[in-house]
Amino acid sequence: MSPPSRTSPAPSEPSSKGLTPDQLSTFNKNGYLLIPNALSPSTVFALLTETRTMLHNFPLDTHPMTKFSTGGRDGTSHVGDDYFLTSGDKIRFFFEEDAFASDGTLSKPKEKAINKIGHYLHEFNDKFRDATLNSVNGAIARDLGFKDSRCLQSMIICKQPEIGGAVPPHQDSTFLFTDPPSAVGFWYALEDATVENGCLSFAAGSHKRSPITQRFVRKENGKGTDFTENDGSKFPVGAAVEDGLEREEEYTLGEVKAGTLVLIHGNLLHKSEKNTSQKGRIIYTFHVIEGEHVYDERNWLQPPKEGFSKLI
Repeated sequence: MSPPSRTSPAPSEPSSKGLTPDQLSTFNKNGYLLIPNALSPSTVFALLTETRTMLHNFPLDTHPMTKFSTGGRDGTSHVGDDYFLTSGDKIRFFFEEDAFASDGTLSKPKEKAINKIGHYLHEFNDKFRDATLNSVNGAIARDLGFKDSRCLQSMIICKQPEIGGAVPPHQDSTFLFTDPPSAVGFWYALEDATVENGCLSFAAGSHKRSPITQRFVRKENGKGTDFTENDGSKFPVGAAVEDGLEREEEYTLGEVKAGTLVLIHGNLLHKSEKNTSQKGRIIYTFHVIEGEHVYDERNWLQPPKEGFSKLI
C-alpha cells in the first residue's frame, strides 16, 4: 500500500443552498469532498460542549462495558452484543479497546475512554438533531441525487488521545447496505483533524472501481454480527464504473479544521490511523441512504418502528 500523500483537493466554499457545480464535480470525480466552514464556530462550540457533557454524565454502573473495534474481516473482532445491536434507536456509549487495563478495569477516565456515541443522536438530542435534519443537509442530499434522503444512523467519534484506534480501509456501504448501494457519509469535524491525531485519508476515485463485495450483517441466529458475500448490486445506480483491474490504492490525507464537512461516497475506500498524540479528535457523522431502495432485515442496523429519519 502506498504511503499517504499530503496533497489534498483545493478547498471548497460552503453554500447554504447545497453544492455548487464545482463541488459536485469534485465529489463525483474523487468520491469525497471537503467543505470548510460548513459549521459556524458557535455551532461547533455548542456541539463540543454537548459532547463533553454526555461523556462526563453517562453512568458506568449500568454499562456493559462494550468495546468498539473496527479491525478484522471475519466479524469476530467487530462489536456485536445486544447493547450494540439494539442501539439503532438509542444513544449509547462504546469504549476504545485500549482503554482497559489487563485486569479489565478502565485505565483512563471514562470521558477519555469512549470510542463513539451512537446511533440515534439525530432524533434524541436536540443539538445534534438541529445539526442533522436541516435544510442545508437536505439540499446537499438532493444535489447528490437523493429522491428520498433518510438518515439512518448518527455518531460522535472521539479518537481519544494516545488510544484512539486505527480504522482500516473500508467502504461505508458495506455496513449500511441498500440495493443498489446509496450510502453517503456526512462527516463534521468538531476539532481539527491532523496527521498526528488520526485524520481521515481517502483513495480518490476508488468509488468508481471498488464494488461492494461484502455486507456486515446480523448472524442468522440473531446473536452477533458477521460479514457475508454481497449477492446484490455492487455500485449505485448510474455509477461511472472504471475498469476493475487490481491496483494498489494511494491514499490522500484529509487534514481539516474544525467546522469542516467531509462528504464520503459509500463505495469510497477510506481509513484513519491511530491517535498517538496528546490531542483528541472529536467529530460528528451521520449517514444518508436512499429511502426508495431496498433495505433488508439482514443489515445489522434495523429501522425503528417509525422508519428512518427524513432529511428536511
